[in-house]
Amino acid sequence: MLYLQAGGGLFTNGFFMIAMLAVLVFTMILPQRRRSKQQKEFMSGLTKGQRVVTASGILGLIDKVDEQVVTLNVGNKTYIQVTKNAISKELTDAIYPAKTDA
Repeated sequence: MLYLQAGGGLFTNGFFMIAMLAVLVFTMILPQRRRSKQQKEFMSGLTKGQRVVTASGILGLIDKVDEQVVTLNVGNKTYIQVTKNAISKELTDAIYPAKTDA
């Protein structure tokens, strides 16, 4: 009869659990903190004239920035107010190339 030995004891199991926790921290928690910090810096640096997109996909040009509310010009003198948290990211020149005089 074959006998299978049970797992390698407390040290091996404890080491395995610590290793799994370390992998979890380095692959999930730290990158999320980094993204959160970058988003907070972005929201605090919002200025008039930036082209942005909201979390719901609305594109607009920042017209006014208050403490927690941003007024967006979405076209043809149409303005909407959104909270700063609703602004997802800035649109880049790849989406809106700079206009040249030609």
